[in-house]
Amino acid sequence: MNEVSLGWALIAVVVGYFVGSINPAAMIAKARGIDLNEGSGNPGATNAARVMGRKTGAIVLVIDMLKGLLPVLLFSMLASPAVGGIAGFAAILGHMTSPFLKGKGGKGVATTLGVLLGAEPLWLIPVLLAFAVVFVIGKRTGIASVAGALALIVTALVDRDDLEMTIFGVLVGLLVIVRHQRNIRAAWTDWRQPTVVSAPPD
Repeated sequence: MNEVSLGWALIAVVVGYFVGSINPAAMIAKARGIDLNEGSGNPGATNAARVMGRKTGAIVLVIDMLKGLLPVLLFSMLASPAVGGIAGFAAILGHMTSPFLKGKGGKGVATTLGVLLGAEPLWLIPVLLAFAVVFVIGKRTGIASVAGALALIVTALVDRDDLEMTIFGVLVGLLVIVRHQRNIRAAWTDWRQPTVVSAPPD
């Protein structure tokens, strides 16, 4: 990243956070009279697909990604890539802590993918690869997302050409992991429970 203008940075934070805080899953569910507290209760693409169908989940996924991508592209053009990164980070925080949902929000995975697409598209390769491998093995979207977040952290630490982006990658990865605490605990509990094998009938 290059030098950051304080004025542009403040504008990027406000705009990015506002855009990120708009939650399509909650808006579509409310319009249809559907309670998103069903399923996992998370107002994100995965739960939207679970509660409202795969087509709706795909729509939410695309919109959530655009919430991260567009602020990055906009402020990268208006100011600098550094300010674009700030806008993207603010969008992720907005998605996670939306004032329209009383401080609640999604887990930030799709929005993070959108930000990476705009800021560091090559970082998506290890992130998506880690997600895909873990999902194929475990069939758990939450744990696959954690794997993707860990891959993001490792990639950011390895690719240290830009200190600000390294810090960005590590912070975002940690945020996504923190938002998946319940998934991690559930997976740990399942792993520790012994598998009961029924005896064959006589």
